[in-house]
Amino acid sequence: MRTRNLGDTGPAVSALGLGAMGMSGAYGASDPAESIATVHAALDAGVTLIDTGDFYGMGHNELLLAEALRGRDRDSYQLSVKFGVLGAPGNQLIGHDARPEAVKSFLAHTLTRLGTDHVDVYRPARLDPTVPIEDTVGAIKEMIDAGYVRHLGLSEVGADTIRRAHAVHPVVDLQIEYSVISRAVEAEVLPTLRELGIGMTAYGVLSRGLLSGSWSAEQAAADDGRVHMPRFEGGNLEHNLGLVAALRRVAEAKGCTVTQLAIAWVAAQGEDIVPLAGARTRQRLAEALPALDVDLTSDDLAEIEKAVPLGSARGDRYPAAFMSALGVGN
Repeated sequence: MRTRNLGDTGPAVSALGLGAMGMSGAYGASDPAESIATVHAALDAGVTLIDTGDFYGMGHNELLLAEALRGRDRDSYQLSVKFGVLGAPGNQLIGHDARPEAVKSFLAHTLTRLGTDHVDVYRPARLDPTVPIEDTVGAIKEMIDAGYVRHLGLSEVGADTIRRAHAVHPVVDLQIEYSVISRAVEAEVLPTLRELGIGMTAYGVLSRGLLSGSWSAEQAAADDGRVHMPRFEGGNLEHNLGLVAALRRVAEAKGCTVTQLAIAWVAAQGEDIVPLAGARTRQRLAEALPALDVDLTSDDLAEIEKAVPLGSARGDRYPAAFMSALGVGN
């Protein structure tokens, strides 16, 4: 497994990370035993970066990872944890809290659920509009100084917030959605990261399975959150699946799957970017891993651009109620 550094000041991590959200019900029911087996398979394949959030399944994801990681050398993997999303019974998301006292409280619960004495990268999941980012980062810095956190990360914020946070304490990476159909970061955010020496962990590289080449609305479970996302609705979905079909033709010519091509495209955008594969089964993980061996030439990248031109996807990446919390759009 090749490695990439999270920015100028962060750790070396595997060139492909594992996103664990789907293991806790975000896309319908999942199999805990298969989820744990998938984490084990990822670690055995050399994946070291595992991403979670304390609100994934309202703590379920951290407890699942604690079981999956039991007995593994703590120095052999890195845990990236998001916090700050408030939930209510019934898996309702009801706001954000990034006050300094909340930062420390969230972290204390995370350390207990994960069964560890530190997390490697800690980040607010979204910007809390009522709390200056300097206050939130200041609290994380205190936890870094105390040894409970190794590095500061950010998630889904814009260039101004990145600069303000970085001025308080070095940011190692920004976690943000980035895929061949979600490229808003390229205008301002990615240049800012590179100016400041901050890396990126890219989630949604398959646009929540849309770019997997196997999405079917008919097969989606009633509790699959994707059925409520604009890109998966009605005419938007039909249009977007047309883009996937065009991408599949490029993939077939390259001798790989659409999934592998989509992940390889993100990885090809820079050595400072680490794609996260949101695999929740060993089968999906096994398909994602070979993406690191897909070498895209300039001609390949040009063909991908023709198949999926910038801005060609239809529909926002989140429902309208969630878009206002994002630092960048689509």
